[in-house]
Amino acid sequence: MNSTTPTGNDTTRAAISAALTRKLLVIADESDECRVALRYAARRAQHTNGHLALLYVIGPSEFQNWSGVEARMREEARAEAERLLYELAGEAAQIAGLVPELVIREGFLKDEIIALTKEDPSIGLMVLAAGTGREGPGPLVSSLASDIVMIYPIPVTIVPGGMTPEAIDLIA
Repeated sequence: MNSTTPTGNDTTRAAISAALTRKLLVIADESDECRVALRYAARRAQHTNGHLALLYVIGPSEFQNWSGVEARMREEARAEAERLLYELAGEAAQIAGLVPELVIREGFLKDEIIALTKEDPSIGLMVLAAGTGREGPGPLVSSLASDIVMIYPIPVTIVPGGMTPEAIDLIA
């Protein structure tokens, strides 16, 4: 047998290795819950030799008939997305020494999450954090929870939003 030809065991090891180095996806926004999800995902990626991806979705513009206004709003939204992603990337680096992949998309959140997970098969888990207020789990978890089983092709972990950094570090 040629020494460069992979055996069945080598192929299995490669598949297992790819599965173990999966990417954890966090949806980036300004909420406190995002930072809880980020900490959990960063620590989990660190402990499993995984990777981290941060997704920011810019919603569709409401000023499509005013091209100058729309262009300016898109520029501002993109700048805000970049600012937040770099801030969160810095936090991930401090928490776990990771440099996350930063993704900015335009469209509807659910559609862009589905598209990204289909385009990038290394994304193996989406991490969200539930809100702690009386309003319920928060708008992101509420809007996504009803569709999780039917639409999303990956598992979703929902972390309690009130967890302390120390508690997250113990379980991630």
